[in-house]
Amino acid sequence: MIIRRDNIGDLILTTPLFEALRRKFPEAYLAVLANSYNCPTVAGNPYLDEIFAYTKGKHAESESHVSVYLRRLKLLWQLRRKRFDYVILPNSGFAKRALGLARWVAPKHIVGFVNDGANGEKIDFAVPHGDGGNLHETEDIYRLLEPLGISSPIPRLSVVADQLRVSELLAALPARVCDSQGPLVALHISARKEKQRWPVERFSELAHRLHAAHAARFLVFWSPGDENNPFHPGDDGKAARLLAALSDLPVAPMRTEHLSELIAGLSLCDAAVLSDGGAMHVAAGLGKPLVCFFGNSSVERWHPWGVPYELLQKPSRDVADISVDEAVDAFGRLLSRR
Repeated sequence: MIIRRDNIGDLILTTPLFEALRRKFPEAYLAVLANSYNCPTVAGNPYLDEIFAYTKGKHAESESHVSVYLRRLKLLWQLRRKRFDYVILPNSGFAKRALGLARWVAPKHIVGFVNDGANGEKIDFAVPHGDGGNLHETEDIYRLLEPLGISSPIPRLSVVADQLRVSELLAALPARVCDSQGPLVALHISARKEKQRWPVERFSELAHRLHAAHAARFLVFWSPGDENNPFHPGDDGKAARLLAALSDLPVAPMRTEHLSELIAGLSLCDAAVLSDGGAMHVAAGLGKPLVCFFGNSSVERWHPWGVPYELLQKPSRDVADISVDEAVDAFGRLLSRR
């Protein structure tokens, strides 16, 4: 079993391990323990036998924290009874909380990173993290497979869209979008970090120029929320302004209430323009070419993995300083590479 309990992108960047393990051990039972927020990114993964998910306290909505933790204990007892041979902890360095979950499951062996001898005493297949932080996240955690006799090359990411949701979204697209012939481009305007947010006015200008140059069509993606939303403040209002500005173009809204809707919607597109974040890694997991804006994130650590991409980052580490001209040129280069 692989335990990955953190963000959307982190779990997606772990998916090459699934394929590598399946190829090495084709008859093995391979499971993942994730959280309820990120587990849709591995739903339907062809290399897994089973997916288990628990709810973090901060993701609990209508139920009490006591109920959440009781269900978690029940799940851990269920996993303990499976008697796993190996639990792998693919985190960026020593992962104390993931190790705590692994110890509840009580496998024969635990594979994970250690930073020193003390914090890794319960990890019997210990890999020194060392300079792993200088690698891409996928390259870093892939090193955990070395004790199991697995080395490079690293497989591609794997994200699978729910085909029922894909069919529903496709059926709802307006004729103006479906009947055109140009590339269908995802414009994803949401970003959790302030310095990752590209202005709506530039998305509008970019779309008009891409339509003029390439007959591009567009799906506008955003995470729901008003200006008081602590994660994506103002995205509903920003989306409304952008869609109004694009009313003369073949465009459709994609208000993604659920992660599975984001995955299904991005699967329809030929390319995507978006900032670094979970949606970027979803698109990469679906094999989509990308133009991506980086603010104050590490390019070396978090750039798109395994797909053609054009990455823009300014010395200020603020995506607001990226011009429309630069984005248009990057999209042109991306098309020429395809």
